Amino acid sequence: MKRRTFISLLGASFGASLARPVAAGAQQARPVVGYLGSGSADDQKNLVAATLQGLKEAGFTAGQNVTVEFRWADGQYERLPALAEELVKLPVSLIIAAGGSDPGRAAQAATSTIPIVFITAADPVKAGLVTNLNRGQGNITGISMIGAALEAKRLELLHEILPQASIGVMINPFYPAAKAQAEEVEEAVKRLGLKITVINASTPAEVDAAFAKFDEAKLGAVLACNDPFYGSDRTHIAALALHYKLPAMSFRREFAEAGGLASYGALFAEGYRQTGIYAGKVLAGARPADLPVMQPTKFELVINLKTAKAIGLAISEAFLLRADEIIE
Repeated sequence: MKRRTFISLLGASFGASLARPVAAGAQQARPVVGYLGSGSADDQKNLVAATLQGLKEAGFTAGQNVTVEFRWADGQYERLPALAEELVKLPVSLIIAAGGSDPGRAAQAATSTIPIVFITAADPVKAGLVTNLNRGQGNITGISMIGAALEAKRLELLHEILPQASIGVMINPFYPAAKAQAEEVEEAVKRLGLKITVINASTPAEVDAAFAKFDEAKLGAVLACNDPFYGSDRTHIAALALHYKLPAMSFRREFAEAGGLASYGALFAEGYRQTGIYAGKVLAGARPADLPVMQPTKFELVINLKTAKAIGLAISEAFLLRADEIIE
């Protein structure tokens, strides 16, 4: 797999002073990084590893010259504000806010001085994290994976695989970008002439019910929209899709690896590595306000050909040639 590269949008603008709590933290034997995640530790192991790798590349190795304190919401977004407050009270030198825009907003509400580096698939401007992508804002900057703005492309890819199929779409109504996702899906429906059924699902039980409804309606494929919950529930979703013989697509490559038919999106592991690098830069003295929000320039399409064969789906050679990776 080729390493995915990220670039900054435009040039960094300078200005906006920020008190530097990191400077005080740097005087300690080990600065403390708070990691605020919306998901679960088990689910995010590879992404945490990528973040720690980025920190190491920036000169900070966990357990040697930096300590990392983890706080996980386990998909319960309402827990994030209290967890952010915990990290602030430790105190920490910096907060990494990972998994959607909710961790970033919770960290923002908890502190206006401790630097924050976020990684989110939602639009960070619309989410209120920053006012523009050219620079950070005050004590916050980060990485935007723009995953929530790719639902139309995922629908288009499913439509290419199954041009006659009606498609079921799952959206988590509690995801901050849910409204924007619904609007993007509707726009794609009009442009492509699709027939879809949209169902809100925010718990494993609701995902079970959604698939039962998709099967009852005799739909031909399923799209699980970008959402940290769907990312963590990927094995369950992939198993349901296989059970009902429904071709399913989602946003993280791990979904295809778990048995889903396909995934399309930015390389999340690379985004988390960049998050670690950004965190390291701030620990070394850079100001968040001077660091532009970064976005991916490369996206990958992963196809699980083994799953396609298991559900009796033939995928054209021309389409397979477009895939960045084929799982056999």
